[in-house]
Amino acid sequence: MTHDHDLVLRPTAAQTEAALNPPPGRNGGDLVLETLAGLGATTVFGLPGQHALGMFDALRRSDLRYVGLRVENNAGFAADAYGRITGEAAPLLLSTGPGALTSLAALQEARAASAPVLAISSQVPTAGLGGGRHGYLHELPDQAASFRGVVKSVHTVRTQSQIPSAIAEAWTSALTVPHGPVWVEIPQDVLLAPTPIPVVTGGDTFPEELPPRPELTAVAADLLARAERPAIIAGGGVVRADASKKLRQLAERLRAPVVTTFGGKGAFPWTHPLSLQSWLEDRHTTDFLEDADVLLVIGSGLGELSSNYHTFKPRGRVIQIEADLGKLESNHPALGIHADARLALQALLETVEEPRTDPTAPERVREVLDRVRARIASQELTLEQDVLAAVRKALPSRAPSFWDMTILAYWAWSAFDPGAPNTMHSAQGAGGLGYAFPAALGAAAADPTQPVLAVSGDGGALYSVAELATARQYDLNVTWLIVDDGGYGILREYMTDAFGEPTATELTRPDYVALAESFGVPGVRTSPETLAADLAKALAAPGPSVVVLPAVLRMFAPTHSG
Repeated sequence: MTHDHDLVLRPTAAQTEAALNPPPGRNGGDLVLETLAGLGATTVFGLPGQHALGMFDALRRSDLRYVGLRVENNAGFAADAYGRITGEAAPLLLSTGPGALTSLAALQEARAASAPVLAISSQVPTAGLGGGRHGYLHELPDQAASFRGVVKSVHTVRTQSQIPSAIAEAWTSALTVPHGPVWVEIPQDVLLAPTPIPVVTGGDTFPEELPPRPELTAVAADLLARAERPAIIAGGGVVRADASKKLRQLAERLRAPVVTTFGGKGAFPWTHPLSLQSWLEDRHTTDFLEDADVLLVIGSGLGELSSNYHTFKPRGRVIQIEADLGKLESNHPALGIHADARLALQALLETVEEPRTDPTAPERVREVLDRVRARIASQELTLEQDVLAAVRKALPSRAPSFWDMTILAYWAWSAFDPGAPNTMHSAQGAGGLGYAFPAALGAAAADPTQPVLAVSGDGGALYSVAELATARQYDLNVTWLIVDDGGYGILREYMTDAFGEPTATELTRPDYVALAESFGVPGVRTSPETLAADLAKALAAPGPSVVVLPAVLRMFAPTHSG
C-alpha cells in the first residue's frame, strides 16, 4: 500500500544537473531570489541598503522583475497593492534598522487590510543577533521585536541552509487566510557569503483552506431560512475570497438587502435592487440593519467604521463569518463561524432550503437610499457630489483606484460606485497618510493593461512626491489626482468643529503641476467643471500623469455624534 506521505518528488534531469553543477558566483542572496521564483513570484519591490547588498547583487542573476521605490514605506504600500490586486504574496526587499523600521506603517496597513506582503529584510552580521551590542551600523537589540506586533509571523534566518524553508514558511503564512504581511530577516554575512547549496528549483506551498464547521453552517442556514427581515453586511473578506458572485446568489435567494463595508467595496453590485450601497455612516442605514431579525455579517469584524462608530446595536440574531479568529464576536454576540468567506457562502448556498422571502425588500432598500439622499441633499454639498461624479465618469469601470486619507476619499467610502470587485482600495485599514500614489504604482506593476487612479489631498501628496521619479523610471500607467485645499482638510474640519478653530493644519506646498513636470511627468491644473474631461484624458494617455484640482471640499454631517 502506498500512502501519500510516502511519496517523494524525484528531481528531473535538469534539476539534477543544476544541483550538481550550480553556476559560479552565487551567494546567500541568490538563495533568496531563487526561492521566491520557485514559489511563483515574478515581481519584487524594495530599496537597497548596505546590509542587503547580497540580495540586490543576486537580482542581476535573477529573472525576477524589480520595482524600486524611493522610500521604504512607499515600497511597502506598493507591495500591499500588488498583493491586493493579484492575491499573490508580494516580496518586499529591505535593508536593516532605519530601512526596515521605515516600512512599519505600510505593514500595519497590510495587516489591517489582509494584504499578503512577504517582507525580507537584511540583518546585522550573525554575531550581532540576540542583543550582542557589537555596535554594527543599524544595529538594534532585537529588530524582530519591532515587527511582532504588526505582522502575522516573524522568521529569523541564521544559516544559508535555512533560507529556502524559512521563506517558504513565511510565504505560506502570508497566503493563509486571513492573508497578511510576514517578516523574514537574514544577516548580512549569510547573504554575502558564497554558497555551496544547489540552485533552489522547487518550492510549491499549499496554504490550508478554512472551511466552516458543518454544525454551525446548519444552524446559520436554519436561521436564515426562517428569517422574515434578513440583511447582510459584506466586508473585505468577501472581496479577498473572490466570493462576490456567491454573495449575490445567496442575497437573491434570501431577498436580503446588502450593505458593503468600506473595505468591502464592490462585493455587491452597486445598483442591484437589494443594494444598500455603502452608506454605513448614516443613521438611516444603521436603523435598517438594527431592525433585521437575522443579520449575516461576512468578512467583517464590525469595527469602528463598519458600525457607524460603534453606535450600531443589532436587535436580531447575528451570524458572523470571519477568517480572522480574533474578530469573531469581538464587538457583538453572534453565531461565530471561523471560515473563509467563499467556502462559507458556498456551504450556505448548499444548505439553505426554501427560505422565507420578503417581497418588499427592494422597496425598503429604495426607501432607505431615498432618505440618505435627502439628508445629503439638505446640506448643500453639490460641489463634493459633482467632483465625485466626475471621477466616476472619467474612470473606466474595471480600472483600479487607490485613495488616501482625504475628504474626497471619505466621500468615496460611502458614495462611490467602485464599478467592479477588487477595484477600489484605500488606507482605511490603518488610516495612515501617503498610501494612494505608491499603492497605485504597485497596482500598475501588477496589471499594466489597465490605467490606475490615485487620489490624494495635498497633505497626503507630500508624503509621496518622491515616487514621481519611480513612476517615470518604470513608465507606470498611474494618474494622480491631487485635491489641493491648502492643508490637512479633514483635520481642519475636525478641529474647527471641536475647538472653534484649527491648529497646525495649514501647509505651504509646491506647485504640483510644475513639480510633476520637473520629473518628466505631464501635469495639468483642472477645475470642478473640467475635471471629468481632464481626468479622462490623463487616464487614457500611457505612462504617469498628475491632475491638480484646487478645491476646498466639505464632509457631510455625521450621524453617530447626534
